[in-house]
Amino acid sequence: YRAITSAYYRGAVGALLVYDVTRHITFENVERWLKELRDHTDSNIVIMLVGNKADLRHLRAVSTEDATAFAERENTFFMETSALESMNDDPAALPKGQTINVGTKDDVSAVKKVGCCSA
Repeated sequence: YRAITSAYYRGAVGALLVYDVTRHITFENVERWLKELRDHTDSNIVIMLVGNKADLRHLRAVSTEDATAFAERENTFFMETSALESMNDDPAALPKGQTINVGTKDDVSAVKKVGCCSA
C-alpha cells in the first residue's frame, strides 16, 4: 500500500491534514503525514491542518494552542471544526489565500493521458 501512495499526491495543489482532537495519537501522526506530503508534492502545495470533533470539549486531548503552534511552525493554515455543531463551515471564516490555477479541462486530460494505462 505505501509503495503506491505517492501516485495519489501527483498534481495535488492542496491538502487537508485532519486529526481527531479527542485522540492525541492522531495529532502525533500529523508530523509523519506532513513529511510524506512534502516529500511527494510540489513545494507550492497549500496545506491546512484541521482539528476535527471540536464539539467534544470534555474529551479533548489536543489543545488548540498546541495545534496552532504546530501549524505556525510548519507554515500551514489551521482550523478546528465540528460536523455535529456545524462549527467553522462558513467559507467567510476561512483564511484568505491566493487563487491557484489548476488548468483547464484539456490540461487535466493531457496529464491523465500520460502513463502506462491510457488508451
